[in-house]
Amino acid sequence: MNMKFDTPAGDNVIDRQHVVGHPVDRIDGPLKVCGLAPYAYEQNEAAPNAAYGWIVGSAIATGRIRSIDTRDAEAAAGVLAVVTGANAGPLKTSGSNTAALLASSKIEHYDQAVALVVAETLEQARDAARLVHIDYAPARGRYDLAAEREHARAAPRGFGGPSATSAGDFDTAFATAAVKLDEVYTTPDQSHMMMEPHASIAAWEGDQLTLWTANQMIAGSVKDMATTLGIPAEKVRLISPYIGGGFGAKLWIRADAVLAALAARKIGRPVKVAIARPQIANNTVHRPATIQRIRIGADKNGVIDAIAHESWSGDLPGGGPESAAQQTRLLYRGENRMTAHYLAELDLPEGNAMRAPGEAVGLLALEIAMDELAEKLSLDPVELRIRNDVQYDPEKGPSRPFSSRKFVECLRVGAERFHWSRRNPKPGQVRDGRWLIGTGMASAFRNNLVQASAARAIADADGVITIETDMTDIGTGSYTVIAQTAAEVMSVPLDKVRVRLGDSLYPVSAGSGGQWGANSSTSGVYAACMALRSALAQKAGFNTADAEFADGYVVSGNRRVRIGEAAGADGVTVDGKMDFGDLTKKYAQATFGAHFCEVGVDAMTGEVRIRRQSGAFAAGRILNPKSARSQVIGAMTMGVGAALMEELIVDKRFGYFATRDLAEYHVPVHADIPDQDVFFVDELDDKSSPMKAKGVGELGICGAGAAVANAIYNATGIRLRDYPMTVDKLIDKLPRV
Repeated sequence: MNMKFDTPAGDNVIDRQHVVGHPVDRIDGPLKVCGLAPYAYEQNEAAPNAAYGWIVGSAIATGRIRSIDTRDAEAAAGVLAVVTGANAGPLKTSGSNTAALLASSKIEHYDQAVALVVAETLEQARDAARLVHIDYAPARGRYDLAAEREHARAAPRGFGGPSATSAGDFDTAFATAAVKLDEVYTTPDQSHMMMEPHASIAAWEGDQLTLWTANQMIAGSVKDMATTLGIPAEKVRLISPYIGGGFGAKLWIRADAVLAALAARKIGRPVKVAIARPQIANNTVHRPATIQRIRIGADKNGVIDAIAHESWSGDLPGGGPESAAQQTRLLYRGENRMTAHYLAELDLPEGNAMRAPGEAVGLLALEIAMDELAEKLSLDPVELRIRNDVQYDPEKGPSRPFSSRKFVECLRVGAERFHWSRRNPKPGQVRDGRWLIGTGMASAFRNNLVQASAARAIADADGVITIETDMTDIGTGSYTVIAQTAAEVMSVPLDKVRVRLGDSLYPVSAGSGGQWGANSSTSGVYAACMALRSALAQKAGFNTADAEFADGYVVSGNRRVRIGEAAGADGVTVDGKMDFGDLTKKYAQATFGAHFCEVGVDAMTGEVRIRRQSGAFAAGRILNPKSARSQVIGAMTMGVGAALMEELIVDKRFGYFATRDLAEYHVPVHADIPDQDVFFVDELDDKSSPMKAKGVGELGICGAGAAVANAIYNATGIRLRDYPMTVDKLIDKLPRV
């Protein structure tokens, strides 16, 4: 049964909120805390007697391979095979990968896979990998975004839509504005650094490949694997039931999956491959660095008339931009506006999506700019944002209103909960011993995206409802919100629902990414369960239009039948799919919020410590407040990392990221984040989906780092515009003690 969401949702069974909307514990939690949830690398029972592969990465960033000598490696103890571009057979690069996942002779970036050593044990494979002798012919590379900025060209379409947009006459309006701001901000390359590395086990049965891998988007990755290997997609089965974090890095297949498949075919038994932590930064994707210029013109009351946001980023030839200006197209008013993205070709590893691509780094710049504008106007930063709220798409005008926009409510509620009114707006005035204390705020914004999603719903003779869909759970709670949706629609207790995810044999879902996963996949489950209701009612002999479901029964008039009885011994199985119409064209759809932060800056050393974070967010119906809060506080923490410590430092001599592991690439830990407050503003968005929900997983990172940056300025009077805001950028500028 296919349903199409092309008119606003009316009243439906989800509105009852008997199960949906409640803070239910994650149903996969017990398996995970007991170590019983099988991740990709742990599928030992499914693929017994697996050999181990170790990736040999390129030692140069660009150039070519003159020769590879694998004889010493092949003679080493336990070695079963060495796979290289010379013996792997023909390989293609899928449309989702910019660089080849196994180099042949051409080297496109540092640590690009050039060989895989396969052995009986991991240690044997790792040690033999050192015996692969490679003769390289290095070439001169381009590794510095700032140096290549002048050669950048208009970027192709990215995650945020078209490369450039405009409305009105920005140049004239900016030139005549009473108050102007024109500043440049930079953000560095960043790594996803999820806990679970990229890992896969591959096994062949004849010409049929089964791949257990850590992957966010099952159906797309099946196609990519088939394209890469040159085999039919129906010959590939991809299984990914549990994923230990992804943040966008696992949207596509990577070298571990392709090399495991090649090696398993070569030796005739399963092979498991994990990309070692120090290899991940250079072998897989990362968030590209940006240079952003922001210009804002306003009247003396702070009302914006002109706003422009330009962003420069880099990628390999054929890659795409970091769409850092996309939020500026929708967040604030201004009749005269322009945005533009420029892309420079760099020989660094592939840039691509990382949690909230575009807005996460775009708001790092825009929200400092708004703080600077507020200071020029002697206006409270919260009030400045309220004065520039707009209830329609400011590029398209009133003909495209927002489906729901509770931005001002977020600002006011967030300010009240944080006690913003107690803030001293003059920088450098508040002390606590040796600590300079400051508070800052920033807006949160993330587009609301939806994707077609399907599911299978099964009712058995015991009245148990089973849901099957290739949707993935990357630690976000997909199992739980899907179970809640099925329980709500079918009117059964949560313990009567079973959820099976992450298998390409199941109906194709939206997958996890872009903040669309929960809203889209639960909509697909809604469609499947509505189809199941009809099938059960019909089988029970009821008029489907009159049948209701309550407390595990199908009910019509004075007669009721248990769901299990209606299902019968053979059970009932139906598929359902939710397609989305053009409501996103008629209405601007987005999620909003407001971040607040208090920091302490050591007056002697410049060390920055977070004292408290707070945020208020509007993201439609919150399907599970407990898991939603967990996602948001994780995202806020990630925002702190972007503000204070996260940076893939480029060695501009040799073209690689030097901060390659968790000892050198720093991320926040529990001790760094002492207090977080999250509040969800009540909202139902009937133009988003039948769930009346929106995404929330990426909203929490958008703007969080800028609130930290603005708090540092309030504490010290030092305005930094280059992330991360590390001690070396503060210490020489600190006020005299």
